[in-house]
Amino acid sequence: MAKAAVMGYGTVGSGVVNVLVTNADIVAKKAGEPIEVKYILDIRKFPGDPMEDRIIDDFAVIENDPEISVVAEVMGGTGVAYEFTKRALMAGKSVCTSNKALVAEYGTELCAIAEESGVSYLYEASCGGGIPIIRPLRNALTADKILSIGGIFNGTTNYILTKMEKEGLGYAEVLKMAQDMGYAERDPSADVDGWDTCRKLAILGSIAYDTQISYKDIRTEGISAIDAADIRYAEMIGKRIKLLAVSRNTDEGIYAVVIPAMIGVSSPLYAVDDVFNAVLVNGNMLGDVMFYGQGAGKDATGSAVVSDIVDVVAHQGKCGAAPAHEKCVLLDADGMTYRFFGRVKADAEETRAAVNAAFGEACVISSDDLPGESAFVTDAMTEAEFKVKAEKVPGLIKFIRILIE
Repeated sequence: MAKAAVMGYGTVGSGVVNVLVTNADIVAKKAGEPIEVKYILDIRKFPGDPMEDRIIDDFAVIENDPEISVVAEVMGGTGVAYEFTKRALMAGKSVCTSNKALVAEYGTELCAIAEESGVSYLYEASCGGGIPIIRPLRNALTADKILSIGGIFNGTTNYILTKMEKEGLGYAEVLKMAQDMGYAERDPSADVDGWDTCRKLAILGSIAYDTQISYKDIRTEGISAIDAADIRYAEMIGKRIKLLAVSRNTDEGIYAVVIPAMIGVSSPLYAVDDVFNAVLVNGNMLGDVMFYGQGAGKDATGSAVVSDIVDVVAHQGKCGAAPAHEKCVLLDADGMTYRFFGRVKADAEETRAAVNAAFGEACVISSDDLPGESAFVTDAMTEAEFKVKAEKVPGLIKFIRILIE
């Protein structure tokens, strides 16, 4: 029987334990032996919990117990979680995690320590919650050159944008709803400012393109500036606004951005609503493939962590792949090509004259329920070209990129 420890007994930690207990027979069959949770590390007490007798508050107990072969790190953050993960790996214990912040910041280092110790550091649950994506990238799509990877990586922002669109509500109102329902944290910045999505893109891009991408190098914009007028204009031109992770693997190098963008009905991401996520991968032989599902949640994420634990036990810790050692210098994001939507504080005729002078012929739109302004849509061009030309349009309120499909 394999003995495991779980570090953190919050939402995901309790999900890991629930999956291991509820699906014990299935897990044992796939792992080749039963897996027992021997310890749960948490500074809190859980009186009356079925696992109460296994809860400890001293990591050294796990570190020094030779029976523990695999540890689930679901504490979150990059402080204590980093220290304990590093010590566990150095003690010869494989670690499986859902901690995207830790993987994005220290994943390369921790994978190297795991390799030196003859164990594994696996993080399937860090990018898609319950959506399997890392293992397919490593094991199922190895014959393809991955040309692009991206999609909707954050359920909180997707829920907010969906509610704004379908119920005509404002951003602040929907954010409060998301917080009340537990979809958004009291401090929602990691989600709404794009950093959660950014970290996931860095992790997946590093695997897909076999190079080290730092999340700090990715241009990252959130959704807090999106308002009801933007949603209304998008509807008028047959588009929807989503917070997108976008990366491209070109002959010149790699682009990567996290941006709110408009997409049309021909995009596979168009119908992805509410808290659902979707990862879209394009390979030079396979073409497009999409991985879709709930990107968070107790049992969904717990299931992904347990799948890594099963992998570790079944293969005696000899699973996973060493990360690329070459660091990636991303191309300037201003070189990416889009169509552009712009809002102008002027009526349609004034906007048409200014836009035509700056961009040539462009589509100008207006609506009686949006008085005092109008908008325009350009042809495809690089962001650098757009920014130069947009300086010639007086009264420009904002612009939003339109993804070319």
